[in-house]
Amino acid sequence: MELELRHLRTVRAIADTGSLTKAAATLGLAQPALSAQLRRIEKALGGTLFERDHTGARATPLGELVLERARVVLPAVSELQAEAVRFANATGPLERFRLGGTHGPLLGGLVDRIATAHPAAPVSTYTSWSVDEIAALTIDGRLDFALIGTCGESPPPLAERLVWEVVGVDPVFVMLPEDHPLAGEEELELAALADQCWADVPGDGCFADCFATACARAGFTPVSVYETDTSSVVHLVQVGRAIGLCRATFPPVPGLVTRPLAGSPLSWRHLVGWHPHSPAADAAAVAVAGQTRAAYAEAVSRSPVYARWLAGNPRFGLVS
Repeated sequence: MELELRHLRTVRAIADTGSLTKAAATLGLAQPALSAQLRRIEKALGGTLFERDHTGARATPLGELVLERARVVLPAVSELQAEAVRFANATGPLERFRLGGTHGPLLGGLVDRIATAHPAAPVSTYTSWSVDEIAALTIDGRLDFALIGTCGESPPPLAERLVWEVVGVDPVFVMLPEDHPLAGEEELELAALADQCWADVPGDGCFADCFATACARAGFTPVSVYETDTSSVVHLVQVGRAIGLCRATFPPVPGLVTRPLAGSPLSWRHLVGWHPHSPAADAAAVAVAGQTRAAYAEAVSRSPVYARWLAGNPRFGLVS
């Protein structure tokens, strides 16, 4: 039997989990099948790779040698595959803009600015609730640029493999119907909304946990939180079913008002990212990062409430 990559993955899984039972679950195999596979691998390599007893599995000296090589070979092969996919999806010098984004307020403005600046270049978009999905597609070369948001200071996904630039930092505002008793206030204490239901858009970051923590610090637990699309959030607020959570750059909507929370307990960073070795990298700083900042500035200018609030809160807003 010749050694294959799947055999190295098997050995690494056993070492990482310390148990054939756990490794079998990780690999999606029945334990007897994994045990038989390990015996074949050990026969091919000429010796025992693991000492096994009731406490688990521990690598032998031969096992340590194989693991040392596997931990070099497997990441190298994964990177080779990623580079190949990226190369296959590249078209040489950037002649089109493939933009990926989460459901935020900047993607439309960025598309408009790029289409105006590069009228001969096709512009396509892909949106997802998942920042991890957008980042993975950028790694694979299926997207040229990623436009995402992260909660507070949480790091963007795949930060070690993608270049990320922070475009702007917003506080999280609340969205109220214009006839709400608190709609006339310039700023709201989170505790004043303790008896309300809430609505926001979903995501795979830490925002839900951070919101729950902010509420706990304000002395309450949210009655309920509806995670849904932006249109449904607006509808739930309009009919008085919930208070919306939104970025401060959320555009004005008839019948609704947005208001800051005292002390800005929640914040949101807008980022644009790309792969440093992709054809898009050379064009990134001027063609997209600069245009994204301009789109952000336009979004701020369309919100008089936020523009006025920023004047007294310089730590937020556009990041140069």
